[in-house]
Amino acid sequence: MGKIISLVNQKGGVGKTTTSINLAASLGLLNKKVLLVDIDPQGNSTTGVGVNKGNLNGTVYEALINEMTPESVIKKTKFKNLDLMPASMNLVALDVQLNNMQKQDPTLVKSAQLKRVLDAVKDNYDFILIDCPPSLSTITNNALTASNSVMIPVQCEFFALEGIMQLLNTITVARKKVNPDLEIEGVVLTMLDARTILGLDVVENIRSFFKEKVYDTIVPRLIVLAEAPSHGKPISYYNSKSKGTTAYLNLAKEVIERNAREEKSTR
Repeated sequence: MGKIISLVNQKGGVGKTTTSINLAASLGLLNKKVLLVDIDPQGNSTTGVGVNKGNLNGTVYEALINEMTPESVIKKTKFKNLDLMPASMNLVALDVQLNNMQKQDPTLVKSAQLKRVLDAVKDNYDFILIDCPPSLSTITNNALTASNSVMIPVQCEFFALEGIMQLLNTITVARKKVNPDLEIEGVVLTMLDARTILGLDVVENIRSFFKEKVYDTIVPRLIVLAEAPSHGKPISYYNSKSKGTTAYLNLAKEVIERNAREEKSTR
């Protein structure tokens, strides 16, 4: 059964999509079967793994509104062990569409549609990563309802913790209302410029706030990480010798090791 992890931060530009793409590809390289679910209407994870949004005959949107089966909208990527459930701009209208569906069927739970979709396919994967939009919306609520845990990418900048309390509050509300088992998977520090004292201070502050939830791996700020998606490739395939490749492979190893320890402790 696949572990479902949402990558969430309502603040944009923190490396959320970069982490979704590269962690998914790195887990695949480490022989884990992975499904990357793109629920951001911008569809950057979709193009970032080389899938042309203009050639899609089905996306996560069609699965969410019950027009297509979950299995039929999954696309194989060119990368080892990595499948994609792609996004489309139609996701912008998801709230309106679900409201209409709810009028026709009052038993329909708007926030549970992604859970329904992923429950149908999760046994085929070791990990399912959900790239969420940078907002706390109906789409994000669906992700929190469907997930076992939340991964929070945090940029190593002065305002890093700004908005995090709101996100933590949203997670608490989700636990109370729809998903009592939702956990924080971990906090990923991204875009570190090690030449600045400020960046290192931020790392210290975040570690003191989240403690053991922060991964040891820190993703550096690199131009090559920004370039790779424009070529439709994760960093490990675009430049295998990059420090970004090393960072995301190390992060993937940490994710695997943490989950193995948790599994062992619950036996």
